[in-house]
This record gives sequence, structure tokens and C-alpha cells, in this order.
Amino acid sequence: MKSKFIVALVAIVALIGVETNAQQAPKIGWTNVDYILSVLPESKKIENELQIQQQQIQKAMQDKQKEFEDKYKAYEQNATKWSEIIRADKEKELNRLQTDFQDFQRTSQESLQKKQQQLIQPVLIKINTAIEAVGKENSYTYILNMDGGAQTTPIILFAGSDDLNVSNLVLKKLGVDPAEIEKQQKAAAEAAVQQLKPTTTPQQPAANKPATSAPVKKN
Repeated sequence: MKSKFIVALVAIVALIGVETNAQQAPKIGWTNVDYILSVLPESKKIENELQIQQQQIQKAMQDKQKEFEDKYKAYEQNATKWSEIIRADKEKELNRLQTDFQDFQRTSQESLQKKQQQLIQPVLIKINTAIEAVGKENSYTYILNMDGGAQTTPIILFAGSDDLNVSNLVLKKLGVDPAEIEKQQKAAAEAAVQQLKPTTTPQQPAANKPATSAPVKKN
């Protein structure tokens, strides 16, 4: 969900305990919940649903703004012609429209954020369940989340080896083929590179040819 669908994510730290003895070192793995969420099919559905709601909100805001602008224009054109009581009533209406627009702008953003959380939360629970299953099946003591969430410090600041990354195991548990995801990402990267290439090849300037004089006409 990169699309510039921009959204806030809930950070999950999955601590999975298994029985260990005093001589056994803890087995620690890590994943990236943000990455897993972004490649799940549900992510695209959530993005589309949020985009539809956002478009509806934008349309409503444009309608409200146009209503205010039209009434304000009429007020400017007719204010001197109206009686004092009508002018005061129009001013009261304009103030009400302005307040209504500001309230709608605030509540619509709150509604959009609430909708986002409602859509994402079940998917995060599903991811967490898969992480727990991977942890138990592979005898991990802990599985940590690489990303601490928006505007926060990551849980893991350094990972020297990718061997401890269990993201592919989690994706498989969720029914997603990591190889197919990698293939899609590679294709998207190649397509982006192609778009950056110039569509036409600059033409080379023609070689200078020696000037020729017009033939002299003999009498």
C-alpha cells in the first residue's frame, strides 16, 4: 500500500514463548508487519475502499465550498440593495455555511481514520495469528517486528543477517507466495525504469555539406 496510499499502521510486537532449558539459547526471529500488510490481497481492497470514501468526501466538500462561494458572490452583488434585516440574515447564513464546512472537514477526516482502523484491524489480527503459528512451528523464543509503526523508532535497529527474517514463512502461512511477490515487485521496478527512459532517440545533426554554387548559365 505504497500508492501514495497514503495510511497509519498498528505496530505489532509478537512475543512467542516456547519451553527452553537453561542450556538452550533463545531463538529470535524478526519480521516486518508493515511489509506483510502491504503485499496481502486485502491491502489493495482496503486501499480501494478508502479511496472511494475519500473521493465521496472530496465531492461533498467541493459542493459545500461551491455553495458558500455562490452565496457569497450573491451577497457581494446585492448587499447594498438589500434591507438591513435581509443583509443580516444572509450574513448569518454565510457564517453558518462556513462553520458547517469546517465541521464537515474535521469530522470527515476522523471518519476516514476510523474506517481505516476498522478495515486494517482484522488483517493485523490475522497477521499476528500467522506469526504465532510460525513461531510455535519453528520453535522461536521471540519474533520481533522490524517496524515500530508510524512516527516511532523501529523495534530492531540492526539486523546483521537476513536468515532470521521470518516474513516469507508468515506470508506462506497466510497463503501468499513470496516468490510471486518478488516477481511482481521486480516487474514493477522494471516498468518504473522504462518510464524514466526517453521515448525518442535524439537525432544526430546532419553532417555539414560543402556549399555548391549555382551553375553559371552560358550565353
